[in-house]
Amino acid sequence: MTPDETMARIGQGVDLHHGQGRPAEARELFARIWDDIGGEQGDPLHVCVLAHSMADVQEEVDQELVWDLRALEAAGLITDERVARAGVPFSAAGLYPSLHLNLGECYRKLGDLDRARDHLRQARDGIGALGDDGYGRLIKGGLERLAEQLGETA
Repeated sequence: MTPDETMARIGQGVDLHHGQGRPAEARELFARIWDDIGGEQGDPLHVCVLAHSMADVQEEVDQELVWDLRALEAAGLITDERVARAGVPFSAAGLYPSLHLNLGECYRKLGDLDRARDHLRQARDGIGALGDDGYGRLIKGGLERLAEQLGETA
């Protein structure tokens, strides 16, 4: 399988942000990649993963929400075959828990608790698509924190 160059570049941006604590540089790289893929007209997997990553480096919650909504919209166009071709270790359904977690968190920060709870429920409904690995545990932990902040029980 040929490595997906765009996914590798997105990974570099994620490392700039999470690994090196340089969100402004990650945001600049993500903006260049966004232009390179043709924005929302690009490959849905690239659009989804890039928009999801771009949301994480926004300074304003309303902009984070815009990017996370773009990611969710693109996710609906992604097939399991496309995910496998890119070397992603789970099915297309495995994208949704993280997307809904982030949207729930955005809506919580914006004070729209009904929408936050709706996205929490959708994330919980899809959690079975994730494995019991580091990524799966990260998302499950995030859902537990969001549920606590919303006064929800497991």
